[in-house]
Amino acid sequence: MLEFNLFADYFQFYIQDEAADGDLSDAWSDEAVDQLFAVGPGVVGIGTVRNMDVPVTVEILDAEKPIDFAEWDHVVECTLVTESANLVIAGCTDYFPDAARIPVAPGTYRLRACYAGLDTLSDDGLEGNDRYHLQLWRAPAVEPVVLKQRVA
Repeated sequence: MLEFNLFADYFQFYIQDEAADGDLSDAWSDEAVDQLFAVGPGVVGIGTVRNMDVPVTVEILDAEKPIDFAEWDHVVECTLVTESANLVIAGCTDYFPDAARIPVAPGTYRLRACYAGLDTLSDDGLEGNDRYHLQLWRAPAVEPVVLKQRVA
């Protein structure tokens, strides 16, 4: 499992194919903000409840793992296609050349994003125990879906 501490400026961070342009400006609709994720060609934006540093873990799996929905406040799945041999994970305002790389084989992946601790924020919204866990495995493309919607 890979661990990151990402600056979630504008309440988001990205995971994307290194070759993708990463532009999700049109993808962050009101629905996407409510669902805490936006999808574009080769890129997925993960919404956060803080615009501070947030803990993120990533698992690259051989196959889908069962999920315990009781452990998570919010769960979404979508497709992420990569043409290069690296995924980039970064805050949306991070300097792209310095962002972390995750080596993967090019192909079509299912991305499951699991969110926990969404209701643990301090009154000023700066501190919290929110965390974000991403799982990726090779799988056919699917439409983006919310498997468990957070209670706002």
